[in-house]
Amino acid sequence: MADAPGSGLSGAATSPAPSPAATLLVIADALSPLTARFAEAGHELALVGGPVRDIMLGRAGVAHDLDLTTDARPERIEELVRGWADHVWDVGMRFGTVGARKGDLHLEITTYRSESYDADSRKPEVTFGDTLAGDLARRDFTVNAMAVRLPSLEFVDLHDGMRDLTEGVLRTPIAPQESFGDDPLRMMRAARFVSQLGFAIAPEVMAAMRDMAARLEIVSAERIRDELTKLLLGARPRLGLAVLVETGLAAYVLPELPGLQLEIDEHHRHKDVYEHSLIVMEQAIDLETSHEPTSEPDIVLRLAALLHDIGKPKTRRFESDGGVSFHHHEVVGARMVRKRLTALRYPNDVIDEVSKLTELHLRFHGYGTGEWTDSAVRRYVRDAGDQLVRLHKLTRADSTTRNRKRAAALQAAYDGLEQRIAILAEQEELAAIRPDLDGNKIMEILGIPPGREVGAAYDYLLELRLDRGPLGEEEAERELRDWWEARQP
Repeated sequence: MADAPGSGLSGAATSPAPSPAATLLVIADALSPLTARFAEAGHELALVGGPVRDIMLGRAGVAHDLDLTTDARPERIEELVRGWADHVWDVGMRFGTVGARKGDLHLEITTYRSESYDADSRKPEVTFGDTLAGDLARRDFTVNAMAVRLPSLEFVDLHDGMRDLTEGVLRTPIAPQESFGDDPLRMMRAARFVSQLGFAIAPEVMAAMRDMAARLEIVSAERIRDELTKLLLGARPRLGLAVLVETGLAAYVLPELPGLQLEIDEHHRHKDVYEHSLIVMEQAIDLETSHEPTSEPDIVLRLAALLHDIGKPKTRRFESDGGVSFHHHEVVGARMVRKRLTALRYPNDVIDEVSKLTELHLRFHGYGTGEWTDSAVRRYVRDAGDQLVRLHKLTRADSTTRNRKRAAALQAAYDGLEQRIAILAEQEELAAIRPDLDGNKIMEILGIPPGREVGAAYDYLLELRLDRGPLGEEEAERELRDWWEARQP
């Protein structure tokens, strides 16, 4: 990516393994005019939080999105940034944060602060501070409580964050009970960092999370949703989800998830639905990049894979022969998905798409293992609609059998379906299957006004189109007239 004029960050984002010292020097140089403004006004400025952590980890690309902290109050920050930045915006002035952009450099500058919740509030109360040490003590984890003063590049690590970073451990700068009391969402962040960074959580932190899980009830659904999304889009979402389940946090985020840990029936024939769901999610993640068309990390696919069997606990029945059935769990599950994701304030399109995939995830198996007819292919494509690519991946991922022969047969069957779709798509329009006659033509031919009969005629022609493919207008008109005549008294 080319650097924007004036950013001073040439090459910083493309280095595969930048040294921390080199990266910090580039950042200090790019920020030197801003640093001088703060110093002349008598204010401190320091790089802090996640960017410092990622720089110390040698992660590429971190030099473009920076978090800074200062003793200046929000209004003063805005005054000092204007005239230097290309654009300044209010991220959350009452929370002490000002956003700015300079070339391809993005900054969030926050006044030294601490934040805490009272027993009933869903929003944190922010108190501004006057020292960097006080600010760092109120950060979520020690690995995020390191700072680099500007322009001196003095490294400030008052809570052994570098040690914990080296060991890959999440600890809190102050007692975890006090930290999670300040902001209960930090418990969700712990699970998120496990997913994103692969870190372990210190035993005393895990214990506090178990004891304080119910405190998550006071956090807004939107903030919980955002953390859950980041967790699921991380590199190791299984590990993060395991933290939610083991600590009891899942009961306040996705209570249906631990509900998938069904008891094994007395004949030991019943698969662990929780473990199965995690495997399906991991296999779906692999298919994001290994199956065409590839995609970036896909929250809709990951949610659908995780929740596709969410309806099984409600539909479980023990049969007389000792077996277990889950009839219509896909329909029940689709409703449950819609209810849960709505409660988490996910966007309507995400809710619709995940619910649709949940309802359709067994459709492939409903056609059996034989040769797919043209009619079956058309109906499958019609029902999947714009979720066809995701449905391909979800269905493939849903094969978790340990029987290699059966697994290979399932994948071969799905290869065959995708090939049939491709062949039929070359012969006719599959992306938007419609009857050969539209509503206006139907009314003209039958001489009827708008109404239910037009809809019935349209549906009849659509079924013909799905069964037999394109008919052409003449044949469609003959079929329509015959259908209409048969309906008359």
